[in-house]
Amino acid sequence: MFTDLLIILACSLLVIALFRRLRLPPVLGYLCVGLLVGPAALDLISSAQDLPHLAELGVVFLLFSLGLEFSLPRMLAMRSRVFGLGSGQVLLCGAALSGGLWLAGLAPVIAALLGLGLALSSTAIVGKELVSLGEVFSEHGQNAMGVLLFQDLVAVLLLTLVPVAAGQGDTPWYWALPLTLGKTLVLFFGLLLASRWLLPKLFREVAQAHSAELFVMLALVIVLLTAWLTHLLGLSMALGAFLAGMLLGESHYRHQIEADIRPFRDILLGLFFVSIGMLIDLRLFAEHGWTILGATLILLALKGGLVTLLARLRGDDGETAWRTGLALAQAGEFFFALVALMRQQSLLEAPLAGVLLASAFCSMALTPLLLRIVPWLNERPRSSARHESRLEEIAERNAGLMNHVLICGYGRVGQSISRFLQREGQPYVALDDDPVRVEEAGAGESHVHFGDSRRHDLLEAVGIARARLLVVAVNKADTALSIVAQARRLCPELPILVRTRDDSHLEELQHAGANEVVPEVLESSLMLASHALVMLGIPEWRVHQRLDEVRRNRYRLLHGFYHGAQASLLDAQGRPRRLLHAVKLVEDAHACGLCPTELQLEELGLEVQAVRRDGHDLPLEPAPQLREGDTVLLSGPLQAIEAGEARLLSGA
Repeated sequence: MFTDLLIILACSLLVIALFRRLRLPPVLGYLCVGLLVGPAALDLISSAQDLPHLAELGVVFLLFSLGLEFSLPRMLAMRSRVFGLGSGQVLLCGAALSGGLWLAGLAPVIAALLGLGLALSSTAIVGKELVSLGEVFSEHGQNAMGVLLFQDLVAVLLLTLVPVAAGQGDTPWYWALPLTLGKTLVLFFGLLLASRWLLPKLFREVAQAHSAELFVMLALVIVLLTAWLTHLLGLSMALGAFLAGMLLGESHYRHQIEADIRPFRDILLGLFFVSIGMLIDLRLFAEHGWTILGATLILLALKGGLVTLLARLRGDDGETAWRTGLALAQAGEFFFALVALMRQQSLLEAPLAGVLLASAFCSMALTPLLLRIVPWLNERPRSSARHESRLEEIAERNAGLMNHVLICGYGRVGQSISRFLQREGQPYVALDDDPVRVEEAGAGESHVHFGDSRRHDLLEAVGIARARLLVVAVNKADTALSIVAQARRLCPELPILVRTRDDSHLEELQHAGANEVVPEVLESSLMLASHALVMLGIPEWRVHQRLDEVRRNRYRLLHGFYHGAQASLLDAQGRPRRLLHAVKLVEDAHACGLCPTELQLEELGLEVQAVRRDGHDLPLEPAPQLREGDTVLLSGPLQAIEAGEARLLSGA
């Protein structure tokens, strides 16, 4: 086993490095490693009997980390996707594929089992790619994850039906199905009780010990213990891991847990893809190449088309529908387990099983490429126009702005300045290159754009020529220098105010054209905001009045900020920061039809900063009645924000 692992990891290191250089998906690289080291090619792996069990843990860790993102309130809000779209996809695709296999000459029972097995998609590949592409929370990403969760439950039910179909099962199917559902409910409520009463105390004790080793160990024990308990119940380990992660997703430790298990997840998931590649016999492609190609294309087209149709009937727009279909078009890893079990029960002949497995493998191998290339090809005829249209869209949205402030960098300092500008009624536009921060801010604000502030075309699109002031609030000194130099070339007379962490680049920035350079040590955000207001011509007495007011209120105006992908959630003393978080009310959200005061969010330590509807702030007095599509902007500590989001979405 040691030698096998060494060979796999060494080959993976070389192949994945090459694939990253070629900008190809890592998943495809792992599958190729499996093909190369497997018995059908170089035969470097003699007997890796324990590899599938080890590799399956990769899927367990992946589903656990996805569960951390899809907390219980979010899943309750997604129930129409899980049970509506999920059940429709399994039934429709299963019926179509079963009918096709029956027409091809298979027995009805065998065709039904194989058709339902092919109807299920690859949780590992789709989940991994959606995470890599940052599309987990897109509309098509949530559609795909909802359907995949339903498919995991169906996979367990199918495995219980194979012995019954072979006439060897001890339990009839009409007992096997409710028994499996009952076990799932027992597991769910057991994990729910543990997540409410036991796990918070464990994490609190470990956190107080300030030991990273203990925290990692506890996270690993929870994942592995959940998988073991699920396996004992005869259920899918991946489904149990997702349920555990989903319930822990309401915990304020979820970010730390996800960061701790990520290295284990990625390595074990790579082993899983390698093990899938090792199952394929390359000689099949020489003997039945055209048959495998035809079966692969039929599978992708049929499943993708039917899922697209279902998504459109559900009410999704065209792009969301076809991208959902594209994500779910392939066969899944469960199909390999199903075919192996059917071979053991003598329900399937070896030649047919080999062709089916090769076709399923090809559909899985093509998926990472399709998820990346097809959307790009769809945009290709207008790729250059897309870039221009995005700039034109930004330019159009800001065409009416005159004498506004342009903020480059929308971190904590940039957001602090924007709030002072809002209070004074001064228009502003912000640019930032952190997609998470822009997405968070964009949920509640329409004047924050994603992009590299060093690009002259982007600066022109946000109206730098009509701006009254440029504020550079980025973290990196070299980036700030480039922005200042670019802005000075475009607008020689524009006043430029720069924030730096210290004064080490003071002379360089002044030489590049900055009018004022304010190091953070000079009272950071407040000092920078005061310079901005004075440079805009606001009377100094009013500026001092505002600053005194902020200090009297203990900087309440500056409380909370939109955290980005790399932002720390703790301050220098290890205390939780006060954050801003925009919660968009989806269909069936608990808060719809209620007023913010009725939700008693103040009890959780939260402040409702704003309620936005169709891009406009609603007056908070009297309290507005919330409805679907509203965005509620919450301010508070991370734990309180998570609890507030749960109350808004599910009433928990």
